[in-house]
Order: sequence, then C-alpha cells, then structure tokens
Amino acid sequence: MKMKTLTAALVSAALAIGLQAAGPAAAQDSDWKEIHIATEGAYPPFNFVDAAGKLQGLDVDIANALCAEMKATCTIVAQDWDGIIPGLKARKFDAIVASMSITEERLKEIDFSRKYYSSKLSVMTKADSGIEDIRPESFEGKTVGAQSSTPQAEQAEALFGKHGATVKLYPSQDEADMDLVNGRLDGIVADKFYLAAWMKTNGNGCCKLVGDLAEGQTEIGVGLRKEDKALKQKFDAAMDAIVANGTYKTIVAKYFDFDIY
Repeated sequence: MKMKTLTAALVSAALAIGLQAAGPAAAQDSDWKEIHIATEGAYPPFNFVDAAGKLQGLDVDIANALCAEMKATCTIVAQDWDGIIPGLKARKFDAIVASMSITEERLKEIDFSRKYYSSKLSVMTKADSGIEDIRPESFEGKTVGAQSSTPQAEQAEALFGKHGATVKLYPSQDEADMDLVNGRLDGIVADKFYLAAWMKTNGNGCCKLVGDLAEGQTEIGVGLRKEDKALKQKFDAAMDAIVANGTYKTIVAKYFDFDIY
C-alpha cells in the first residue's frame, strides 16, 4: 500500500473511533443539524489527505459548502472505497461525498443527490508505450488497470478485457497509477479530470492520454440511504443554492480551469 493510501486508512481508523464514541449516525435527527459524511481520501484532487493529515480536495470543499448552506454541523471521515457503500447502509455515516458515479447498479442499493459534476472516462498509457489510440486491438495481449467497483472497471473489461487484454483491478486509483508508472500496467482507465490533474502534479512527463471513451460517462452525486428522503431534499436544495450563488464555481476554479458541471 502506498504511503498516501496508508495515511488515509490511518486517518479513517482514528476518525471512525471518534465517530463511534460520539454515538450513532444522525439518522434520528429529523432536522439533520448534524451530518456525518464519508469520503475516500486517496483520489486527488477530489479527495486526499494532506501533509498535516487533514482531508482536502474538491469533494471535501463541496461537502463543506453544502453543509454551510444547510446550516448543519458536519464531520467528514475517510473510508476505504470498497467499504463505503456498506458503511453508509450500516449507518456509520449519513452521506458519501467521494466522486461516486450515479449508476443503475448503485441505485439498487442507495440513493443520490443532484449531480455536482459530470465524469468522462479516458485511457492513459506511458509516454513511450507506442500505443496511440484506444482501439481494442491496440491493447491485445496487454494489461489494463482500473479501480474496482467503478464504471471505469466495467468499461475496462467491456472494451479491452473481452478483446484480448488482461484487466487488473485495484482497491484505489492511487495503486493503479503507481503500477502504470512502474511498468506493471500498459494502460489505465480512469476519470479524465482526475488523470488531467494527476499528470500535471504527479505525472512528471511519464504518461499521456490516448483517448476518451464514448461509454461510461456518468454524473457524480452525494450518496445517501434510500430511506433518508428529508436529507436528500436538503442536499438537493443546497446543491442548487451553491451553483446559483457562485460558490460552486469558486470551488471548482481551485482545481480546474475548465467547467466540470
């Protein structure tokens, strides 16, 4: 496990202990004045743990802005990706703000707020890979990585895995990135906005984008339990408000110089 991922896990454990000590999630609060929110902490620039051990990123800023609009006191905790939906359903927290795509499969388990950005998937390879496009035959006999339990994992299998490539799935995007850099992968499928930011801050000229996928484009929303209708209404109203009053645009401008809505 990479240090960043390990740090996120440690922060998650520490915060989880504090959360348990504070009692159950705020489901009993009909006014939702206290809300516990989970993010991943290993998906920069959307969510990550900084050098001081604090959760940062666009997801975190959006969560804080929504809470301010709802006049709610919010606690944001780190949660490993594979346990984030089970944790929500088990009432360890009340909402997920972790760049989670709204998909038909997830809607069978949980509900979502209105979107707070739209996702487009792209393929990244090493700069000297010799791969120049995303045709399935370009990846025949090669290994393609993606984060597990995501639309990018589904698309990696559908577009490449079924056409002669080996698809390797990872608990975090961070680990897939490292394997690409170290030559253990020939390419990765991931969110285009994430890849663009990663190449700028961590890529060091190692890698290149070779194309966007026509499929797998989704909207990103706040994950919520199906029964928490009042909380969904609050998040939806707050989302509309921060978009209308310019707060959303200000937050996005910290991370991207183009529209992601």
